[in-house]
This record gives sequence, C-alpha cells and structure tokens, in this order.
Amino acid sequence: MEDRDERIWSIGELAAATGVTVRALHHYDSIGLLRASVRTSSGHRRYTEQDLRRLYGIRTLRSLGVPLGGIAAALDGADGGDAESLPRLLLRQLNALGEQALQLEQLQRTIRDLLGRLTDHGDAGPAYFTTVLERMNMFENYFTEDQRRELDERRGQLGQETTDQSRTEWVGLVDEGLRQVDGGVPANSPEARELVHRWDELGSRFHSSEGTKAAARSMWNGNSAELSRPLPWSADQLQALMAHLQEARAAGQAAAGQAAAGQAAAGTVS
Repeated sequence: MEDRDERIWSIGELAAATGVTVRALHHYDSIGLLRASVRTSSGHRRYTEQDLRRLYGIRTLRSLGVPLGGIAAALDGADGGDAESLPRLLLRQLNALGEQALQLEQLQRTIRDLLGRLTDHGDAGPAYFTTVLERMNMFENYFTEDQRRELDERRGQLGQETTDQSRTEWVGLVDEGLRQVDGGVPANSPEARELVHRWDELGSRFHSSEGTKAAARSMWNGNSAELSRPLPWSADQLQALMAHLQEARAAGQAAAGQAAAGQAAAGTVS
C-alpha cells in the first residue's frame, strides 16, 4: 500500500533541492538512468524519496568520474542484489584513473621539455611540435604501460641532476663512437669493447630490465630517421654507430665465451 506521507518532488523542486539541472534530469530520464516513479494524471513527473536516493548515488559516482553507462549498471546491480557490482566498477575506475595519471605525468614531462626549449632557444616551431608528437606516439607503440611506468620510476630515482649528467656523458660517448667508426677502429679492439662497456653501463642507469632495453632497441631500429631528426648527428651516422657497438658487443661476448671455455679446459686437464 502506498505511503501517503512520503515526500514527492516535481522536477523543478528536485533540481532546486539537489543542484542538478532540469535539463540533466530530463537527460537521465531519456537514457533510463533516473525515471520518476510517479506520474500525475496530466503526465508530469513526480520523484519519490527512492528516486532522490538514486540521484544522490548518481551524483556521487559522477563525482568519481564514472561514466553514465557504468553508473546505471552499478546502481541497477546493487538494487538487484549484486553486491560485487559496485566494487568492480570502482576498481575499474581506480585503474582507469591510474592510467590517466601516467598520461598526465608524460604530458608534464613533454611540456617541461617544450618550456626548456622555449627558454633556451626562444621558439619552438611547427616542425619541432610535430617531432614531439611523433616521439610520443612511438613511445606508446613500443613500450607497454608497465615499461613506461618502470622508466618513469627509474628517472625519478635518478633525479634531474643525474639525468642531465648522463645525457652529457651520452653525447660524449656518441662523439667518441663516431670517431672510432670514422677511424676504422676494429669492433674487436680493446677501445671498441671499452666503449660498448661504458655505453651499456650508461643505458643500465635508465633501464632496470631487459624488457625496456629491447623495446628501446626496437623503437630505434624502426624509427631511426625520425628519432635522429632533432639530434646533431644524422641517421646514417647513428646507424653506423649502433652497428659498431653491436659488433663490439658480440666480439666481447665471443671473447668471454672463449675465455670461459679455456678455463674449463684447463680445469679438466689439471
């Protein structure tokens, strides 16, 4: 039997009492999110206390960034006795916010780079902005979300000063490597093997796993021309350097293997 003492609201009264616009209430009705429980004989909407509680639930979930489709599923599931529906929804929303936070961190770094360029050079033309966008797309295509987070954490641990010093050191290694390439220094020479040792050691500061190293190599191999564009060396120069380093790395591994085999043979003889 209907409780005649229950408070009911017209759509205008409900909008004034809750801060939700009449237009929003009409939209909620049209998508089935919040429909008035009562209609007058002339067809006007009348909202009950149950409708008010549902509206507060809608506002709460909207304030958490949950989309309207998710809100409907959560509230309908809760009304139907699905106690896990709302926790699942909130967990998905929490994960989505975590992904957005990572994207915001990456955007902050990009903006800082742009500000640095404007401060140092006084301008940042369209070509530079195009390069930035290309590099962002490459980064997302080659590195997983976990790998991007890993790189972010690693940079945070190193700090800005160490990161800047490492970049300066990297420039010196590139110049040294190009001198070896131009001078025809053999990849199996002590000089080349020392260079690749220092190169890999420097890279390990930023890569705490083989996964990010492999992703970085794949990104370079597939996009060397684009990645070289803002650098003071040509793509051909850097490709020749990468080949020299790879040959030196393979020569070092071969030498280490031969040394290990020799020690094993000596141990067998003795």
